[in-house]
Amino acid sequence: MIKNIIFDFGDIFINLDKQAPLLEMAKFGFTELTPELDTVFKEYEMGLLETDAFIDKLQAIFTNATKQQIKDAWNSIILDFPEERLNFIEKLKSDNQYRLFLLSNTNDLHIEKVKESMGMERFNRFKNCFEVFYLSQKMKMRKPNTDIYEFVLKENNLIAEETFFLDDTKENTDSASKLGIHCWNLQVGKEDVLETLSRI
Repeated sequence: MIKNIIFDFGDIFINLDKQAPLLEMAKFGFTELTPELDTVFKEYEMGLLETDAFIDKLQAIFTNATKQQIKDAWNSIILDFPEERLNFIEKLKSDNQYRLFLLSNTNDLHIEKVKESMGMERFNRFKNCFEVFYLSQKMKMRKPNTDIYEFVLKENNLIAEETFFLDDTKENTDSASKLGIHCWNLQVGKEDVLETLSRI
């Protein structure tokens, strides 16, 4: 019996355009995700780099880009947060049938952009739906590494077999399922978080 639900954030609740940052960065020289860039992105998601250091590292690679251009390109991934999804999670919270958690690979720039785009009132309504609002950069961990799931389970005394996790990235759900967590790899554009209860 499922007692706990762990939700991803991006492309589950808030819509993303994952290609936008790459297209924007192409304007100042991005051609492919090199090992160096991949490391910088992951370190930033894990809070191992402060925002200023992250921007400086990117500016050292893309020398003809301003700091603002880099920030704007990075944040171009963030789109809208449909009201029906906010209503859905608020109703799920008020029904009080499940313990609800958020677990997101994100970073400080994206969270600031989300707050700006949603407005603080809506952002706080959303955040207040969850028992804990886990952000990778605060945890110094990121999905799909199993330590992040083990941490959430242990810290909240959750039993894996009683826990349901949904994420749009298959690598993340595959990793969580190895621990015994029930998973749904949501197909963006074909499925929606509104269907969660029918998947449990």
